[in-house]
Amino acid sequence: MVNYIWVFMTIVGLLFAVINGTWHEVNIAIFDGAKEAVTLCIGLISVLVFWLGMMRIAEESGLLEKLSKLFRPLVKILFPDVPANHPAMGYILSNMISNMFGLGNAATPLGIKAMEELKKLNGGKTEASRSMVTFLAINTASVTIIPTTVIAIRMNYHSASPTEIVVPTIIATLLSAIGAMLIDRYFYYRRSRKG
Repeated sequence: MVNYIWVFMTIVGLLFAVINGTWHEVNIAIFDGAKEAVTLCIGLISVLVFWLGMMRIAEESGLLEKLSKLFRPLVKILFPDVPANHPAMGYILSNMISNMFGLGNAATPLGIKAMEELKKLNGGKTEASRSMVTFLAINTASVTIIPTTVIAIRMNYHSASPTEIVVPTIIATLLSAIGAMLIDRYFYYRRSRKG
């Protein structure tokens, strides 16, 4: 459905440009935008490669395992129906740590694997389990300590202080994660009272 909306908006925009006689400006904007997108992607790739390398070093050195052990009690409270040694727990922890370092691109495959494992625990049902809903809430409103992508964009556009976004990001994502968990728990307890 979203694809149809994008195609419709593109066609309407192009027709509007033809009718208004601004086709030349639209052409210039299209090619300038494409050039800007390539430049931005190259800038992002370098930063993401660096942080993915750091994650790999953290994994090889055992730091990732130590962080997982540190967060395991919290994750066990959030996901009481997931066994501690189940593969889903490892994927959930890895996803959360990747999100903390602002590595959304690295966190996405881990999140998908976590959902697949949670679906297996749910007996393969098409309806989301309690853990799947909680994981989605946490993944969407994850706490980010280092907003890698935003820093890379700010560096690419020659910001005077690209890292000044770190503290506001920590505060905003911490509040969003707390809000998501409060809403998640509210609906969990409300549903459990009805059931």
